[in-house]
Amino acid sequence: MTLAERYKNILNYFQQHVGKVDSELHYSNEFELLVAVMLSAQCTDKRVNMVTPSLFKRFPSSKELSEATATEVFSYIKSISYPNAKTTHLIAMAKLLEERFWGKVPQTMEELTSLPGVGRKTANVVLAVAFGIGAMPVDTHVLRVSNRIGLAKSDSPLEVEKRLVKYIPKEMLIDAHHWLLLHGRYVCLARKPKCEECNLFQWCKKVGVK
Repeated sequence: MTLAERYKNILNYFQQHVGKVDSELHYSNEFELLVAVMLSAQCTDKRVNMVTPSLFKRFPSSKELSEATATEVFSYIKSISYPNAKTTHLIAMAKLLEERFWGKVPQTMEELTSLPGVGRKTANVVLAVAFGIGAMPVDTHVLRVSNRIGLAKSDSPLEVEKRLVKYIPKEMLIDAHHWLLLHGRYVCLARKPKCEECNLFQWCKKVGVK
């Protein structure tokens, strides 16, 4: 099986059996998505969704957040992983949005990653989910699944991103990101993958299929 055939088969499976999927994070605009994704680093979407309603009610835009004190922001996100660092990043991000981008979330990788606390993965999520721009965010789930089913062979998120972008049609990138992410989150788990529930076994490198 060639690499191109592997991609085609796997993408066809997801397209036929999973179809259109959306982010599990709750948000109503680009600013809320950016904040939610920043909070989701090394934290579950479920936990993030528990704290964002009150956070967004108090800070509905970058203006309010940019004027907030660290103590107040921390009080809303203290149950999130790394709340101190994320508090600092959120306030700094909001201030830069106000100062440089008139409170509008930018739509380029360069501009997004210039914001404090926004790395390439976060920027790609915003580009794909908020703006519908073909991008491939590579988090720990996408990285793991891509390697296990033979779509990539690297521990580098950037290298895996490049490989996926090369072989996945641009119009399928957003859906493919969600397919791989959710497969890793619910089936192809890190420590105890649910191989008995997985329908990708015929392409899986982990179980010895070449």
